[in-house]
Formats: sequence, C-alpha cells, structure tokens
Amino acid sequence: MFIDKIEIAIKAGKGGNGVNSFYRDRFMRPGRRGKGRPDGGDGGKGGDIIIKVDRHIHTLLDLYYRKNFSAQPGLNGEGNCRKGRGGSDCIIKVPPGTVVKDKSSGCLLRDLKAIDDTLIAAKGGEYGKGNIHAEAATQGQEGEYRDIILELKLIADVGLIGFPNAGKSTLLSSISHARPKIAPYPFTTKSPVLGIARCGDFSFVVADIPGLISDAHKGKGLGFEFLRHIERTKILVHIIDMASVDGRNPTLDYHAINQELRLYSEKLAAKPQIVAANKMDLPQAEGNLKKFRKEISVEIIPISAQNKENLEELLNAAQRKLQESCS
Repeated sequence: MFIDKIEIAIKAGKGGNGVNSFYRDRFMRPGRRGKGRPDGGDGGKGGDIIIKVDRHIHTLLDLYYRKNFSAQPGLNGEGNCRKGRGGSDCIIKVPPGTVVKDKSSGCLLRDLKAIDDTLIAAKGGEYGKGNIHAEAATQGQEGEYRDIILELKLIADVGLIGFPNAGKSTLLSSISHARPKIAPYPFTTKSPVLGIARCGDFSFVVADIPGLISDAHKGKGLGFEFLRHIERTKILVHIIDMASVDGRNPTLDYHAINQELRLYSEKLAAKPQIVAANKMDLPQAEGNLKKFRKEISVEIIPISAQNKENLEELLNAAQRKLQESCS
C-alpha cells in the first residue's frame, strides 16, 4: 500500500511542576516563619514532537495505522534542590519529500526534503519553578497540541507523464530495474513508482506517475494525488501513444496533458519537457507520427518501450536536459 497523505494528532509533553520544600535540621535556626530554607527543585521540561526524515522510509504507511502521537511529560521537582527529569521526545520518521502543514490554518510548517531534516512540530511545556528561587513554586505548562497534515511529494529527477495506457510503466521497466505492474488496460499504475536509470556513468531517478486524465487539475481521477508528485521533478518525459491503440488522437492528448499542467501550476507547466512518441513498433504509428510532427513543433523522440527501441537516444536527451537544468 502506497500512502502519500495522512492526518495525525500530536501532543507534546506537559512540563513538570516545581515543588515547595524547606530544609530544616536541628542546627539550623528557623526562618522568619519557622519553615527553614527553601530547597524545592524545578520540574522537568515536557518532551517535544519531532518530525525527522529517514532515508529508509519511502511512504507514510506506518502513520496510517497510528494517528495519535504524544511525548512524555516532565517529572515534578523534589526537595533538596532536585530537578525533575525532562520528558523524552517523540520522534516521527518520514520519507524525504514530506510536506508538513497545520490542519487548522493550512499553513506550511516545513518542507522536509533532505536526509535528517527535522522539525519540532509541537514544543514541550515549560517546567514549573521550585521555591528554591525564593518564590512560591509554579506549575508546569501544557505541551502544544495540534492536528497536522503530512503530504509526500516524491523526489525524482525525471517524471513520466501521459494519458493512461500510454506505456509509462513499460518504459520505466525497460530503462531501470523497477518492476511496476503492466497490463493492457488503463490505470494499471495506481501509485507512483521510482526507478534508477543509467546513461553511461550518469544515473538519475525516474518516477512513473499514474496516468492523468482531463480535469485532473480539479482532482478528477485522483489528479491532485498524482500531480503533486510531478512538482519535485526537474524535467518531464511526456509519453504519447502514437499508435492510438485506445482510439485516441496523439495531438489532442499532447495538448490536453499540457493544459492540465498549466491549470494546476504554471511552474509545473514550465518544466523542461521531452516528448517520446511511444509504440512505434505498431504499423499505424508511423503515419500518426508524420501528422503529429506537422502539428506539434517540438523535439520528438520516437521509441518503442515494449521492444526497447531507441531508448538510448531518449536517455541521452534526458541526461542533457538534466545537466542543463542544473547549470
């Protein structure tokens, strides 16, 4: 199960109370009120809720089964100037690319991209002071409580986009060791899949994004869930079914997908893009490609993901685009 969005409740630990205590012995003259010397210790600070990126975690699945997290409270102070022990922090581990938002306000708290990035999502309560400070002891404060939303946006160099059944999963399996489910019907891929492609000594991460459909920018067909994973990518490879296996028009498909990208985010639509004309092993593809070239004035790389034809040219083009994007 691939989980990329979750809501959880977090509660930091309460601070420990300070204590009123007085030291007396038979050699000590009693104080003005006969209580002895104040020696009440401070309480311990409440534990924090910390969200930390872990390289070994790839989805938010673990959080799906546990929705409430709390840190330990601080212990109360004691006499003889003894301070209470601080509460242990609660560390929530998430994959790289996790966005943390406050549910009530919708505000972005932190974008956790790099390994070991951390966020104190809820601060533990301050400890209460003991009467050692020559004042009456105080109570520890409550720790912060909030509901937060965790969204995972996969971090990949290249995103494969296109309509369902265009051949994205077949291409990923042909250029990497990833093994996404492949079948001759739409929406075989229901969650993003990552693979590592190599072009000589150069390697890069490729994400197979589930097929987009018209009105994806409105959330249709889980469009929101799919589109946000493309935001992290550096370049896009737009896969077109040039053989029109499902009776689609390659030119209309090209414009429709780009329109969905623009409506969702202008920044997303502006990403460098490579157009791959797929299924060129089928007889009807050649005629469609000639017509497509006349209508679309962009660089087009004809490929057959199924037969692994011309994939080296596609990988070289991806390498060039990635190097240009980093320069």
